[in-house]
Amino acid sequence: MASYKLVFKKSVAKDLRVIPKTDVGRILNCIESLAHDPRPPGCEKLSGQERYRIRQGNYRILYEIRDEELILTVVKVGHRREVYR
Repeated sequence: MASYKLVFKKSVAKDLRVIPKTDVGRILNCIESLAHDPRPPGCEKLSGQERYRIRQGNYRILYEIRDEELILTVVKVGHRREVYR
């Protein structure tokens, strides 16, 4: 199976600045693993949107998958109480 290309929205860098460094490392490892398996066990499709969510501790990673182009776009990263707003 081919690997997906990871693309980050510009706002993701701003999202990651607020998160503690220890958690940022785990989040980035999780995002890298999505390139090989964009729909791992535990991911959920968000209702009403073409986005998926994966959990990493208290943080959530929201992303979009374009299968025809093999592109995975990370849309937002944030704490579970704030990420869906």
